[in-house]
Amino acid sequence: MRPTNWQENDERKPEPRSRRGFFALAGAAALGAGRAQAPAAALRISLPQIGILIATTYTTGTLEERLDEAKADGLACVQVSMSCAGLPDMPDEIPAGLPERFRREAAARGLGIASLQGTFNMCHPDEEHRRTGLRRLRVLAGACAPMGTSTFHICTGTRNPASMWRPHPDNQTPEAWRDMAACVREATEIARQAKVVLAFEPEVNNVVDSARKSRQLLDEIGSPHLKVTFDPANIFHAGQLPRMKEVLEEAFALVGNDIALAHAKDLDRDGDAGHKAAGEGLLDYDLYLRLLHRQGFRGPLLLHGLTRSQVPGCVAFLRTKLARVAG
Repeated sequence: MRPTNWQENDERKPEPRSRRGFFALAGAAALGAGRAQAPAAALRISLPQIGILIATTYTTGTLEERLDEAKADGLACVQVSMSCAGLPDMPDEIPAGLPERFRREAAARGLGIASLQGTFNMCHPDEEHRRTGLRRLRVLAGACAPMGTSTFHICTGTRNPASMWRPHPDNQTPEAWRDMAACVREATEIARQAKVVLAFEPEVNNVVDSARKSRQLLDEIGSPHLKVTFDPANIFHAGQLPRMKEVLEEAFALVGNDIALAHAKDLDRDGDAGHKAAGEGLLDYDLYLRLLHRQGFRGPLLLHGLTRSQVPGCVAFLRTKLARVAG
C-alpha cells in the first residue's frame, strides 16, 4: 500500500459537485454530531476532511484508546505525535514496528493519518539545540511512510530559549532569520530524501509570524517539499483584528496555493496565538472556510485547542459551516 499523500489534492483542480453531492452534504450537516459517521463519509466527497490533533485533546490512554475516541467523535483523520505511544514527541529512536502500528490501528478505525508532529525550536539561539532537533527530525521523517502519511508538521521557532511558542525581541533580527532559514533548509532536504512534505505554521510569536514572511521563506527555500500549515487564529498581530477580512484574504493570496494542512481553532484577541475552540471566539469561520473552498483545498482541517468534551460541538459546527460553503 502506498502512503497516504494529502498533498496530491494541492495540485488538482476542485472537482465539480453534482446536485446529488450537494444535497448529501447538506443532509449530513443537518444530522449533527449525534450521527457522526454518515456526515464524515459525505464530507469526504469534495470538502476538507475534519480531523484533530489527538495528543493534545485525547491526553490519556493508549494509542488505540485515543484513536477510539477520535472515531467515536466522527472524525475522519488525525495528526499524531509519538507521545501518543508513550515516547517523547521528538525521540532519538523509534521502536521497530511502531509506525506500522499507528497505520494499522488508524486504518482499522477508518481514520487517515493526516500528519506526524515534529515541532522543535528551529531558531533556538543554541546551535546544538537546533542540530539535535534536525537529527531527531530525520528519525521521524523516516517513520512517515510506514506510518501512512507523507506530511510532517513543524514550526519555525523563536529566539526564546524557554519555549518555542513565546515571543522574543530578537525574532525580528537578520541573525534570527538566517539561523531559522538555514535550519528549515536542512530540514527540507531531510524531507526530500524521505519523500515527505514539511508543513510549517506561521504564528505571531515565531520568527515566521505572518503570511508575508511565510511567502518569503517558501520562495527562499524553493522546494516542493516545504508547505504551510495554516491556522488563521495565529496570524493576527496587535491591532489587526478589525481588519480580519483584509488579513485573511491577503494570507490566501500569498500562501493559499501552498497550504498542506489547515487548523481549526479560534481567538478572542489579537497579538497572540488563539487558544479558543473553533466557533467560540471571534474568527470569521464563514470567510475562512469560503477561502479554503475557493482555493480548492481538500486536505485535513484539524481541530485543536479544545477539550475532549468540546469535540462533538466543534465537529457539528464545522460540518454545518462546510455544508453552507458547499451551497
